[in-house]
Amino acid sequence: MKLERMMWRDEQSTGAEAAARWQGGEVDRRAFLQLSALAGGGLAVAFAAAPTAEAADGAAPPPKPPADPNAFVRINPDNTVEIRVNRLDFGQGALTTLPMLLAEELDVEWSQVRASLAPAAEPFKDPLFGIQMTGGSTATAHSWPQYREVGATLRAMLVAAAAKEWGIDPAGIRTEKGFVIAGERRASYALLAAAAAQQPLPAKVQLKEAKAFRTIGNGTPRIDAVATVTGRKSYGIDMKLPGLKTAMLVRAPTFGGKVDTLDAGAAKAIPGVLDVFEVPSDRGGSGVAIVATGFWPARQARDALKVTWKPGASAGLDSTEQIARFKTEAKAPKLTALAGDVSALGAATKKIVAEYEFPYLAHAPLEPLNATIELRDGGATVWAGSQFQTIDQMALAQVLGLKPEQVVLNTMAAGGGFGRRAVPSSDYLREAAQIAKAWREKGGASGGPVKVVWTREDDIKGGYYRPSHVHRAEIGLDASGKVVAWDHAIVGQSILKGTPFEQFMVKDGIDATMTEGVVENDYGVPLRVRVTHPEEPVPVLWWRSVGHTHTAFVMETLADEVARAAGQDPVAWRLARWGDDKKHARHVAALKLAVDKSGYGKRQLPKGRAFGVAVHESFGSVVAYVAEVSIKEGRPVVHNVTAGVHANTIVNPKNAEAQIQGGATYGYNATLPGAAITLKNGAIEQGQFSDYAPIRLPEAPKVAVHFVPSSDPPTGLGEPGTPVLAPAVANAVAALSGKRLRKLPFETLA
Repeated sequence: MKLERMMWRDEQSTGAEAAARWQGGEVDRRAFLQLSALAGGGLAVAFAAAPTAEAADGAAPPPKPPADPNAFVRINPDNTVEIRVNRLDFGQGALTTLPMLLAEELDVEWSQVRASLAPAAEPFKDPLFGIQMTGGSTATAHSWPQYREVGATLRAMLVAAAAKEWGIDPAGIRTEKGFVIAGERRASYALLAAAAAQQPLPAKVQLKEAKAFRTIGNGTPRIDAVATVTGRKSYGIDMKLPGLKTAMLVRAPTFGGKVDTLDAGAAKAIPGVLDVFEVPSDRGGSGVAIVATGFWPARQARDALKVTWKPGASAGLDSTEQIARFKTEAKAPKLTALAGDVSALGAATKKIVAEYEFPYLAHAPLEPLNATIELRDGGATVWAGSQFQTIDQMALAQVLGLKPEQVVLNTMAAGGGFGRRAVPSSDYLREAAQIAKAWREKGGASGGPVKVVWTREDDIKGGYYRPSHVHRAEIGLDASGKVVAWDHAIVGQSILKGTPFEQFMVKDGIDATMTEGVVENDYGVPLRVRVTHPEEPVPVLWWRSVGHTHTAFVMETLADEVARAAGQDPVAWRLARWGDDKKHARHVAALKLAVDKSGYGKRQLPKGRAFGVAVHESFGSVVAYVAEVSIKEGRPVVHNVTAGVHANTIVNPKNAEAQIQGGATYGYNATLPGAAITLKNGAIEQGQFSDYAPIRLPEAPKVAVHFVPSSDPPTGLGEPGTPVLAPAVANAVAALSGKRLRKLPFETLA
């Protein structure tokens, strides 16, 4: 394993040399491949997209380094192919899906493919974002052309090598299952790898048409499935190194709080505890670090600490007061996101006035946050399940007083994340670096590397949260039930303010992640959207499906309410709004598929059950749910969910189905009792799965997933399944009881 890691580092260095030559103008091509023949005949390839070919004035632009080198490949002597994945795999299956793209064009059998996660490095940056990251359901969508082009380019070079060796025309050569074939002649990719490395880069490669796919579109088991279910898969929290010490950080109960007094005597007396000391923490606060020989002595020391705190910025904040304040602000929002005409509201025949409440939500991944740091003179090596490798690498370097290239950040598989491992502030890694740095300065580095581990309580009480929100809508209808005006207000914290994303996702003071799912105005109503971003002392972050977590619920329950107020079936009302509009053709297809497969309007449900429908687009994909629901003891019971999904090309149907099922379950969890993060006197009240409960297996809905066939490039799947479930269930409850649910988690029905 160590040898393999070293070989990959060597490949990265040669890629850096190629980038330097690119900057100097030595490479004048649409794309480049940096090749290095490894010991044993390995072929390593780093692929980079090209700079713009021509400037606006027709002159050639100055050469610049490529922004999006995406993948490394190695062909081994045993004819297996090792593929580096430039994303974090934290359950969404990137470690399988991206290699499938490359394997398809390279013409290798899936049994020949090996895959691993790439470290933080220039070649692995996202082609559109310009940083190495995983988020926004973009992994497959953004990697679709690059990974395929790498496979096709390698295949062409292998063919060219065989043609030269055999003295024949490449046109007479074909590839199959990792072999180059011409008549009776046959050579493995491994045999040709070294010769292929000497071939010039082809100016152009031809990608397969969808009808020729053998791997893409086939249900493929995850490459790490056996290791995962047998417990052999290694996550960040499993990291083991010689001399490894475990560290914990005790944080203030309020955000930004600082240590006032500290008595560490009892904590230091616990066997296995090596040191206790104060370090800076997130949001300008400070905390108490405990370094021990293992987790248990560190945990015992934590309980034995005697520490008092200076209150942080959130001191005194109360969730009940906050929501009341948000409701007041929703009646007079300050900013306009969509300036629609709502002048007809006053003369409307009928009005719907709806107010919605959404709490803070914790991400609560199964594997709590962690990072292992080994410091050395002039550098550091870090192991973490990072979603933001580029940003985290720079943050670590800043804290440690190093250059980013002096920090080796190894991407570890993560046990969930839902956005929590993609933090613009790099909070948990900065804190870990502060602990490692202080430990070294105190002379503890001779004892080996440090693994900083969060507990479940740390994660729930001291993490970042999906923002709390209030929506208020006033909708005017005419005598026929037609919407004549829709005035919509949203109040909640900005996720993006103060982050690197602010400059291109906050316009005129409005955070685009707050209004997504509303301003698109999919139903074509006279809509005005106004916003207020209150400044609140609670750290906030994207949560699986970001703004769509609340906007989809509001829009889809109101669509259902408007349809019924007009005396129309909710499905028919939606389809009538879209008609033959090409812009919403995918909405229509997804909705019709879900309706058809569920039996909506055709199948007689048992007494006490009703269908609820919702459809919503997010991250380029459209998901429609038809939920079959009953009410028991005042609470919804979801029996079945039928999903119609339009996500264009489905690379791996098995994985795609799991993504929608997981997303639906995650979304349903947010409707259940206890699914809220609340503050009292500035501190988070919840701290464990006992009071911030995850969904249990008996509660999980059965989700049947159906995909609309398409050959268009794939869109997102990791997040779109989450926001649609809650409104579908709420709409079913309204059909059963007549009561409109306007608060998450759902309140008990009277």
